[in-house]
Amino acid sequence: MIRFEGIIPAAVTPFDSDGQFDAAAFERLLQHFYAAGVDGVYVCGQTGEGFQQSIEQRKLVAEVAIKNSPADKAVIVHTGALATTDAVELSEHASRSGAHAVSSLPPIGNYSFAEIKAYYTAIASASDVPLLIYYFPALAPAVTRVAQVLELCEIPNVIGLKYTDSDLFKLSEVKKNGSCVFFGSDEMLTAGLIAGADGGIGSFYNVMPEMFVRAFALTKKGDWEAARELQKQINEIIAIGLRYPVHPAVKFMLSLIGIDCGKCLPPRRSLTAAEETELTKSLEASEVWRSLRGSAQAA
Repeated sequence: MIRFEGIIPAAVTPFDSDGQFDAAAFERLLQHFYAAGVDGVYVCGQTGEGFQQSIEQRKLVAEVAIKNSPADKAVIVHTGALATTDAVELSEHASRSGAHAVSSLPPIGNYSFAEIKAYYTAIASASDVPLLIYYFPALAPAVTRVAQVLELCEIPNVIGLKYTDSDLFKLSEVKKNGSCVFFGSDEMLTAGLIAGADGGIGSFYNVMPEMFVRAFALTKKGDWEAARELQKQINEIIAIGLRYPVHPAVKFMLSLIGIDCGKCLPPRRSLTAAEETELTKSLEASEVWRSLRGSAQAA
């Protein structure tokens, strides 16, 4: 039985030079994740550029993730779309194809709480597997109160949420309800786990999954000092990456450890040649990064 906990990379989606899904590169990325001991994968979210892809291509990404994941690893497919009908179609496909759960950002735009709840209700009804809603108040300011989050969690077939916010008190209040909670702030993972999160879903997990796996294990066994020190090392790399647009930066960092996932799809831009040079130089100055790259090359 799949357990919804632990470290779940929000996988980038590799593209070839024509902007088409590169399944072979994605398989290598999944191998990189599972060799590090992650607990599953989250595909076609913001980091995976789901909104920039066609519906049919998103289905293919989900199918490749499911096919290339061990049976005991959770495959969570982000099925959010601008149109509810598209989100429903993607959710139906994911559940038929063998995903263990679906998830969705709130509808992008100035929607009311009632409209957001109706959107999640439609997705939950369409899927034969559980739904994780996505609490992200920066994108959906109509959902900010604990009572609203709990009301969304009461929708039939909703088992919990991805929580992307720095308010850890609110996280702990949501967790009291018994919902599954994945924390979405990479730089605060250990703090989120201490506040009650069951695990994390994040972008920088692509680059250093083994470090996040260790941070989860240390936090869960109560080795706070070791977890704090490891989070400090993780944050050293995150701080370097955040000097640049995060999605192309993560893809470029992956290329430096031997996993070429191509460029981001428009309207996201790529790093300039100067930015790539600066980022490489900054990373090479980091002992943490040199150790990471050495481990990746040895693998």
